[in-house]
Amino acid sequence: MGIVPMHAAPLERPVVRIAPRRGWLQLELAELWKYRELLYFFVWRDIKIRYKQTAIGAAWAVLQPFLTMVVFSLFFGALAKIPSQGLPYPVFYYCALLPWMYFASALQNATNTVVEHQRVITKVYFPRLVLPLASVLSGLVDFAIGFLVFLAMMLYYGIVPTRATLLLPVFLLLAVLTALGVGLWLSALNAIYRDVKYVVPFLVQFWMFASPVAYPSALVPERWRWLYALNPMAGVIEGFRWALTGHGQPPGGTLLISAGMVAVAVAGGLIYFQKMEGTIADVV
Repeated sequence: MGIVPMHAAPLERPVVRIAPRRGWLQLELAELWKYRELLYFFVWRDIKIRYKQTAIGAAWAVLQPFLTMVVFSLFFGALAKIPSQGLPYPVFYYCALLPWMYFASALQNATNTVVEHQRVITKVYFPRLVLPLASVLSGLVDFAIGFLVFLAMMLYYGIVPTRATLLLPVFLLLAVLTALGVGLWLSALNAIYRDVKYVVPFLVQFWMFASPVAYPSALVPERWRWLYALNPMAGVIEGFRWALTGHGQPPGGTLLISAGMVAVAVAGGLIYFQKMEGTIADVV
C-alpha cells in the first residue's frame, strides 16, 4: 500500500443533473433498455399482486370473458338474434371479448399506475414510461390464458384455422399500442386530477358498445363506416374475428383507418406524457 499525501486532491465524483426534456418527442430508447430489468420487475409484480390472496388465482382470466360470453350469447344471441356471421354465438362473442377484455383491463391499470407508485416516483429516478408500459404488458398474461380456452372452443366447434391466423400478432400489437397510447394520456391526467379514475369505467363501458363486440360491424350503415373506423378497437376486434375464424370480411379500409388512429393516439400520448413527466413527481 502506498501513502497518499495529505495535500492530494480528493477524487472528483461525476455530477448528474436530471432535467425535463425540451423537445416535443425525445424517446430515450437506450435509457428504456438500460432499465429493462426494472420493467420486468414491474410486470412480474403486477401479475403477482393481481392474483395474490385469491381463491382461484389465474382462473379469473378465464372466468371473466367466459361468463361475459355466456351472457352475450343468451341476450344478444338467443333473444335478440343479432347476426353472428355464420359462427356459433359462443365463438362469435368470445373471440371479440379476448382483445376487448385485454384492452379494458390494460387501460384501467395504466390509468392508475402513476398514482399507485407515487412513493417510488418521488424518491427514485427512472423513466416514468416504464410504469404504463409495464401495466400494458402484464395484461398479456391474462390474454394468453384466455386464448388457450378459445383454442379449445375452436376444437370443440370444428373450426379450422386459416392462413389469416398468421396476421393475429398484428391485431394484437394494435390492441397493445391502443391501450398504451390512451393509457399514457389518462395516467398523466390522473396524476393531476384524481377523479379521472372514476370516469374511466364509464369510458370503457361506452367504448365497448361503440366497438363490434356484441354485434358485427356489418350492421353499421355504409355511410357511417369511416366514422366508425376512427375507433381503433373496431379494426382490432373485426381483425381478430376474421383471423381466428376465417368468417367475415377482411378489415381492409377499417384497419388502415384504425391503424392511423392508433399511431395518433400513441404519438400524442407520448408527447403529453413526456411533457408532464417533469412535473409528475411534484403533483402526484
